[in-house]
Amino acid sequence: MFALVDGNNFYVSCERVFRPSLAGRPVIVLSNNDGCAIARSNEAKALGIQMGTPWFEIRDKLPEGTVVALSANFGLYGDMSNRMMSIAAGLGPEQEIYSIDESFIDLAGVRDVTRRAVRVRSRIHEWIGIPCGIGIGQTKTLAKLANHVAKTAERKPGSYCEDLAQVANLAALPASDLDTVLQATELGEIWGIGRRIGAQLQAAGLVTALDVVRLDAAMVRARWGVVLERTVRELQGMPCIDLEGQPPAKKEIASTRSFGRPVTQLEDLVEAVTEFAQRAAEKLRRQSSVAGQVAVFVHTSPHRKELPQYSRATVVPLRKPTADTGLLVQAAVRGMQAIYRPGFHMAKAGVHLLDLQDGSVEQGELALDGGVEDRGSLMQAVDQLNERYGRGTVAMASAGVEGARRNWIMKQERKTPDYTTCWESMPLAIT
Repeated sequence: MFALVDGNNFYVSCERVFRPSLAGRPVIVLSNNDGCAIARSNEAKALGIQMGTPWFEIRDKLPEGTVVALSANFGLYGDMSNRMMSIAAGLGPEQEIYSIDESFIDLAGVRDVTRRAVRVRSRIHEWIGIPCGIGIGQTKTLAKLANHVAKTAERKPGSYCEDLAQVANLAALPASDLDTVLQATELGEIWGIGRRIGAQLQAAGLVTALDVVRLDAAMVRARWGVVLERTVRELQGMPCIDLEGQPPAKKEIASTRSFGRPVTQLEDLVEAVTEFAQRAAEKLRRQSSVAGQVAVFVHTSPHRKELPQYSRATVVPLRKPTADTGLLVQAAVRGMQAIYRPGFHMAKAGVHLLDLQDGSVEQGELALDGGVEDRGSLMQAVDQLNERYGRGTVAMASAGVEGARRNWIMKQERKTPDYTTCWESMPLAIT
C-alpha cells in the first residue's frame, strides 16, 4: 500500500499562509523574471488561466485587479516544503520525496490507513496552513491517480463521489465502485502516460483509465514497450515501481537564468556565472560528487530579432575532478571570458557541471607545483555557514557584493518577503 501526499496549488498556498487576505481571490505565481503562470489558485483556474500563460497576456485580457500576480519566492516554498514533508512522514514507515509538493509514503504495517491519512492531512493544515490531498492505492501509480481523485472531488463537486474528497483510498473501494472511478478518469490523468503515448492510445479507441486497466499487459509490451506495460500492471494492482528512499545522483548539474534586463558588459556576466557556479557546486557536494568539466553558455534573446543575435558555449576541462567552489568558479569565469563578445545584448547564461563522478573515488597526483591543497573542510564550513545564515553569506569575490545593484539579476517585482528564512522578513502581524 502506498499513499501520495500532495499540496494543493502549493506555491499559492504558501503565499496564502502569510497573507490570508488572498483566500478566495484569483492568485497566480509567476516564473523567473515574472514571465508566465507556474501556479494558479482554484479561482484563477476558474477564470480560464492556463499553466504557462504569459503574464502580459493575462494582464491585458482581464480587468485590472482581477488577478493577484506574485513573483516566485522559491526560498519560502522550499522551507514550507521541508515542514510539510516532515509532518507527512508520520503517515508511514518510509517516505520518498518526489517533488517540492509531493511525497510517496509506504503504508506497510499501517492499520486503518484512511483514518490515519485524514488525521495527517488535518495536522498539516493546522500546523503549517497548507491544504493537501492524499491518495491511497496498492501501487504508486494507483496512489497518484487516487490523489488526483481526492483533489478533483474537492475542487469540482460531482466529478467523483464526495466521500473521496481530500482523502481517497482506492484500495478500500469495492470493485464496482473502483470501476466507476476509473471510468470517470481520462487516460491523460494517468501517471506515466505522456502526450505522445496518450495520443496513440486515443487513436486506438481508449478514452478512460478503465480502458487502460482492461488492456492485456503482454500485448501492451509488444506494441508500446515495457514502460507502458509497467503502468498497466500498476493500474491492475501489481507493484512494479519501488519506493526510492534516496534519489539517484544526477549525471549533470546545471544552474542557468534569464536576466532581468539585457546584459552587455563582461563584468556583469562574470558575476552571473560566478553565482551560477557557486549554486551548482553546492548541489554537487550535496550528492557527494565531483565534476570533471565545466560548460558555460551565453546567448541573446531569440525573440528580439531587431537586435544582433549571438549564441556561444564552451567546455572547460578540469585538471582533476573536484567539488571545490573556487576551482569550479575559476573554470566558469575562464569559459565566459573566452566566449564573450562585446556589442551584444545578452539575455541568458548558465553553467553545467559535466563528467560527474562519485566523490569517494579520488584521482591522485604528484605535488610537483608545491603541494596539493585539500579544501574539503573549507567547503564544508562554507556550506554550513550559508545554510545557517542564508545563501550568499560566504561567496566568491567575483560574484559581486550582496545588496549592490546587479544588472543581471532576474526581475522579481512582485516577490513577497522571505517570511520563514530571514529574520528581517519575519511578519509581525498577518493580514
